[in-house]
Amino acid sequence: MSARKQAVRLNRREFLIAGTGVAGSLVLGLPRMTAADGDERMLGFFVQINADGSIVIGSNQPEIGQGVRTALPMLVAEELDVEWSTVSVRQMPLGIVKTADGYAWKYGGQGVGGSTGLTSNWDYMREVGATARRQLIRAAAKRLGVAEDQCSTRPGVVICAGQEVTYGELIAEAALLDLPAEPPPLKDIDDYRIVGSQQRTVDAHEIVTGKTKYGVDTAEADMRYAVIARAPVLNARVKSFDDTAAREIAGVLDVFTVEGPEMGEPYVILASGVAVVATSTWAAMKGRNALRIDWEQSPSAADSSEKFWQENQQMLRSEGQVVLDDGDYDGAIAAAERVVTRQYRVPFVSHAPLEPQNCYAHVQEDRCHIIVPTQMPSGASRAAAAVTGLPRENIHVDMTRVGGGFGRRLTNDYVAEAAMISKKTGWPIKLQWTREDDMRNDFYRPGGLHEMRAGLNGDGRVTAWTQRLASGSKYYRRPNMPDEDLWKAELYPDDFPRRLVANMRLEYFHNAIGLPRGSWRAPAHNVNGFVVQSFLDELAHETDQDPLQFRLDVLGEARELEYGNHGGPTFNPGRLSRLLKFVAERIGYGKSLPKGRGIGIATHFTFGGYAAHAIEVTVSDAGDLIIERVVAAIDCGLAVHPNAVEAQLEGGTIDGLSTALGLEITVRDGQVQQSNFDDYPLARLSMVPAQFETHILPWDDVPTGVGEMGLPSAAPALTNAIFAATGRRIRNLPIGDQLKG
Repeated sequence: MSARKQAVRLNRREFLIAGTGVAGSLVLGLPRMTAADGDERMLGFFVQINADGSIVIGSNQPEIGQGVRTALPMLVAEELDVEWSTVSVRQMPLGIVKTADGYAWKYGGQGVGGSTGLTSNWDYMREVGATARRQLIRAAAKRLGVAEDQCSTRPGVVICAGQEVTYGELIAEAALLDLPAEPPPLKDIDDYRIVGSQQRTVDAHEIVTGKTKYGVDTAEADMRYAVIARAPVLNARVKSFDDTAAREIAGVLDVFTVEGPEMGEPYVILASGVAVVATSTWAAMKGRNALRIDWEQSPSAADSSEKFWQENQQMLRSEGQVVLDDGDYDGAIAAAERVVTRQYRVPFVSHAPLEPQNCYAHVQEDRCHIIVPTQMPSGASRAAAAVTGLPRENIHVDMTRVGGGFGRRLTNDYVAEAAMISKKTGWPIKLQWTREDDMRNDFYRPGGLHEMRAGLNGDGRVTAWTQRLASGSKYYRRPNMPDEDLWKAELYPDDFPRRLVANMRLEYFHNAIGLPRGSWRAPAHNVNGFVVQSFLDELAHETDQDPLQFRLDVLGEARELEYGNHGGPTFNPGRLSRLLKFVAERIGYGKSLPKGRGIGIATHFTFGGYAAHAIEVTVSDAGDLIIERVVAAIDCGLAVHPNAVEAQLEGGTIDGLSTALGLEITVRDGQVQQSNFDDYPLARLSMVPAQFETHILPWDDVPTGVGEMGLPSAAPALTNAIFAATGRRIRNLPIGDQLKG
């Protein structure tokens, strides 16, 4: 088995057939482990087979729109050999237990980020289904008095020597069987009926009919409602406040300060402020509006976007931290026939999920209940434990469907806030953020200034390459993060063109602006994809080479190169070449176009997956931009749930284009200037062209994640198309009104 195919395998001694459960169903649980008190017990379920043949499969991962709530149960159903129409899916809570050796997972690791929700469970979930099927076969063989190898299955039925027994009829017997020592064989990919084909998304009907419950829909008995007036200036703290008028608002129950971290300390919550608790969200918001708060002078009061970009420019005039130095860069750049240097500016941006942050928390003396839309339920458990002092095994976390994550909900600061308020009041609390709260209190995508330099020989081949970056690191204010490691979130040393260009250097400068930073959909890939693919286009035009052929020459043929960053252990540049050729052919790259019309291409490798875009645009003499056509292609190995792959490629493309066109977070006098979608304009429906193609190009039988692959190459394909149409190079994002001048 290749390294990419290896995943957590079920320990035979840990997998437990729990026996007959509710209403005579067969419940297959995982795992059996010894708790800290010495008790050995079954902790949870993955599969429930009912007497009527219906199947319930547990989904252990948060659903943030990536389709994992369908894809993972598809793996179980495939190996179990049932009809997908008989399957229903149950969201499982956070499953951790304290054992003699520390905390352990009840249902396997839980958390989605970095496009790992599917890949980290690929072998694991298939083996769950295969184990269940094998137990049913063994039960049928025993009942009918035949050898196990004389039995097979068709959906929901075991067939032994010509006799058929339904799964529902075998519940009692299967529950009594111990497990064999060896794991069951898994299906050959050629035998798949469910995986890899178009299947019903399990909760699509509930979503479109408004029945799906998001965190914002939480309503529990005796619940109170809370909002927080957070510091308007970055890192400011409450000096004093007058709540007289607030307490006169009907429904307001309590008002008190919430203390945020000191400047430079790791974040538990984002900002200091004043909490207002009331009998309704509306009353709490009215109470907040009536507060009079005096804020202390903030150490970030002088922060501004103008200052940030000036400092970055100044940094790039000096020497930074060299984090990669392959070959003889200095010698190669000195010997180059031609040297090209360009700078690209990529701004801070907000996650802007449709559902603002919210959390239900009920903290009691010995336990806590959390209901939350989160990407990291284990982080929610840790956040609640940190502010309540309760042991994590006494904190129950239920996950709702998430109304947009994009990396924002990897951080559980809003869980800590809700738990703090509930602990202080003793009430069950629903904390609700507004759109303005969310826009001005985010872990923003880091902004940065990139200086690219390449040396080329007389044949126009790249012989030396450097990327010098001055930015606000995502790792800023992370616990136990040394300054010398801040670059690791912003530059991935094994990314293109590593091992394709012999002489390569990466250099980093950190700007400690007070703006919080965090993971934003494909983290540094969405930034570096724009910078690198724009620079490649410039190099091609500077040397009178075709941009497509120039890329293909650098990438070369299909081969596995060592890749030590997330998404490895290898990177195959030939897979990018294949996608580039495909999208170029589909869009008619090289065809004659009228004045003001152009085609741009770009490609990128992200977290184990490959994607490419070709975009055709028209730019009028007045600078009006129309995106005429988009062709997007993805190579994610095996597409387990094709519906979701197509949706993610479409959504990632639109997100990338929207961000490139008009999104930027700016700071003045230590305050974030944007507050809602009127001054942070997401793309409108009219921006998306009717000619929008998405294509899945399978490669092998090993899936990669897809949530982030469709975004990084969209922006550079757009700006490269603008150059092809106008001769104007966009080096600073967002595009905004740059075409109007």
